[in-house]
Amino acid sequence: MLDYIIVGSGLAGLSFAEYALRNQKSIMVYDNNSQNSSKIAGGLYNPVILKRFSEVWNAQQQLDVMNEFYTILEKTLEKQFDFKTPILRKFYSVEEQNNWFLAADKKGLEPFLSTNLIYKNVNGIDAPFGYGEVLQTGYVDTASFLESFCTYLKKLDVFIPECFDYNELIQDQEGVSYKGLKARHIVFAEGFGLHANPYFNYLPLDGTKGELFIIKASDLDLDVIINTSVFILPLGNNLFKVGATYNWREKDDFPTEDGKIELIDRIKEILSCDFIIEAHFAGVRPTVKDRRPLIGTHPEYKRFHVLNGLGTRGVMLGPAMAQELYNHIENQKILDPVIDIKRYEAKYYS
Repeated sequence: MLDYIIVGSGLAGLSFAEYALRNQKSIMVYDNNSQNSSKIAGGLYNPVILKRFSEVWNAQQQLDVMNEFYTILEKTLEKQFDFKTPILRKFYSVEEQNNWFLAADKKGLEPFLSTNLIYKNVNGIDAPFGYGEVLQTGYVDTASFLESFCTYLKKLDVFIPECFDYNELIQDQEGVSYKGLKARHIVFAEGFGLHANPYFNYLPLDGTKGELFIIKASDLDLDVIINTSVFILPLGNNLFKVGATYNWREKDDFPTEDGKIELIDRIKEILSCDFIIEAHFAGVRPTVKDRRPLIGTHPEYKRFHVLNGLGTRGVMLGPAMAQELYNHIENQKILDPVIDIKRYEAKYYS
């Protein structure tokens, strides 16, 4: 009997797979590659919500778990995924500078906001009011990470690239059964695909469509991440990842002309040089209205668990939330009420 069947191989599913394997648990991962938000994600980790100059919930704890998580996996997979890179917030006025300093004095933000203004000459960007630097930042190459980890799981013969058929799932006294496989538990980490899950589709997973570009800008001399109304992430060879839009209406993975126009306008607000769009991507982020993840155990099927709702911060949230769920299942650790799906139990019974 396996310990876990895991459905989904995005940041959530693979984070849980890593904690299970690290603890010598046996697993089988199912995924049909239908959800791509983790693959196209910007991959930035940033402990500050720069739009409002406020702290990300539990930011330091998430960063500590994340740093250990990727360090171990880089050794296991023999490849670098985590790139420690400064994030600079471009200022457009003296008022924005003052707001930055006010925020930096707040107890929760003090470890993350530098009080030294940066006047950095960047070819292709005019910044007369300078920049503020966010500390403990960087990005994870999510596409490379997911591909490498899935290849590793395939070599271990614990990855099945097929659509999960909920009709074949049975819970009994010992655990769960699926197409001849038996396991103690099943963890659903399907991202926006949760809507097709008959056991957890009562959860209010909203979904927010985001669009991104890869641009080429030969005159842009940038070795840090710029984050204002969009982020600009240097990839090397004059290529940059730029994003992202937020569309709460559409729930598909198709790039749009409206998204393209919005991104172009925002890029032109930042860059003073020419650029060429090399690629245009879209995906639906698994977001929740209360901006907290969906973690926990089904109200009736006690062998069924969910790990979802990581939103725009999957590279930071994924490892910490996977660790929380693993400890909840294996060590009966009580989940924080703000992430526990028990907060929506009334919806299930209504």
